[in-house]
Amino acid sequence: MAQHSVTVDCPTCGRKVEFVASSRWRPFCSERCRTVDLGAWASERYRIAGDARDDSPADASADALAPAGDAAIRED
Repeated sequence: MAQHSVTVDCPTCGRKVEFVASSRWRPFCSERCRTVDLGAWASERYRIAGDARDDSPADASADALAPAGDAAIRED
């Protein structure tokens, strides 16, 4: 059975790359293109579409943030 190779475009530079196990940097054409792409992700140039994430606690009131034992202590 003959094996067919698939050729893809390098995501960074567009050069044709044979997408096979022996292609060391696949889907990139070189280590340089892979590093450029990684740097773009690290600098947040690429973003995944969606609503902004809110990292604040669901209930940010002072009582919710106080340790459990402090709520019962009262000074009159």
